Amino acid sequence: MPKLVDASAGAHEAGQAVARPADRRPESGTGRAPGAAERITVALVPTAAGHLRQLQERTNMSKTDITNRAITSYGFFEAYLQSGHELLVRNAATGETQLVRFL
Repeated sequence: MPKLVDASAGAHEAGQAVARPADRRPESGTGRAPGAAERITVALVPTAAGHLRQLQERTNMSKTDITNRAITSYGFFEAYLQSGHELLVRNAATGETQLVRFL
């Protein structure tokens, strides 16, 4: 059985430093304590906007929750890829495995 890894622990597992919740120093250059919300404005291309709407309908999650999960997931994948790992997906029904590459 494959090893299960918590995506929120991805950077740590890949050997990168992870900020601890108890660390209340301001984030570098922001003056905000970690955990303080940061607001951003993003211009989505039509395809991405459509995918966001589909995800909202499928998951009943807010745009904010989907965006936070997307950023966390990308950080997880990127940390592993940078440390020499490959990303594979396997179809549970057929056993077919495919290599995933981010371009």
